[in-house]
Amino acid sequence: MTITVKKYTNNDKIVWNEFIKNSKNGIFMFDRNFMDYHSDRFNDFSLMFYNDDKLAAVMPLSVHGDEVRSHGGLTYGGIICDNSMKQHRMLEIFECLKSFLKNNGIKKLLYKTLPSIYHKQPSEEDLYALFANGAKLVRRDISTTINLKDPIKPEKGRKAQISRAKREGVTVEESTDFETFIELENKILSEYHNTTAVHSAEELRLLKSAFENRIKLYVGKLNNKIIAGTVIFIYDNVVHTQYMAADETARTLGGLDLVIRTLTEKYKEEKTYFDFGISTENNGTFLNRGLIAQKESFGGRGIVYDFYELEIL
Repeated sequence: MTITVKKYTNNDKIVWNEFIKNSKNGIFMFDRNFMDYHSDRFNDFSLMFYNDDKLAAVMPLSVHGDEVRSHGGLTYGGIICDNSMKQHRMLEIFECLKSFLKNNGIKKLLYKTLPSIYHKQPSEEDLYALFANGAKLVRRDISTTINLKDPIKPEKGRKAQISRAKREGVTVEESTDFETFIELENKILSEYHNTTAVHSAEELRLLKSAFENRIKLYVGKLNNKIIAGTVIFIYDNVVHTQYMAADETARTLGGLDLVIRTLTEKYKEEKTYFDFGISTENNGTFLNRGLIAQKESFGGRGIVYDFYELEIL
């Protein structure tokens, strides 16, 4: 059997999406309807690997000069495969990958891994292949995750805030008011981090329309005004908070605390993990202690997001 590779084209969309759906480590973020919403910002270099005539793996990539990266518009990346993938086959795919990249003038691969909590089946054959090929760990972010099946008790202060929010009349509901939420999110990000949200309200609304059951906005309201909220991405095993925001009133009354508690209760039977996302900056070298302490106070503990660099020689 021979491994071959080809670049993805728009003609491959149906085949690609079907493969992602039936893979052991694919997530809806790798669906082309998600990836291509910002196709104008990234030069796609995604690859499809075949074992003889059978599709064996796909790899979301974008090209940046003489470097390819696990797609620049995505949080996660890596080689996506189905249940038939075994270690020897992954090593063959890496040999094919290196040869293809070299022949296309690529000198470096930046490889984002998909954290194991997002896998449907054990899927770390790529990590061994990276090691075997001399890839270097160049970045590690720390995320905070609650095990919904065996949760660690939240800290007393968090429980007190949740009780206060209920007492003060804060309510939690699903919303489609992405404009008000992103306005609040950008105000917080600008004030505390000198940045803005990656997605606009319009983009979130567009993605929501394409992935109705995968992307949701939940808000905390007081007197019918949004004071806190979170946009969640819903994967097979994981609920991930893509954005979280709370105004001064919500921080005082525990508005965001109540939103998070409502969601962990809602999804505890259906999902395994509740992932808050990273609390690191500057390519993982700086830990935002205040941010991670807030997430840990809910009972979350550490999961790493790793990035590897492979020289193409």
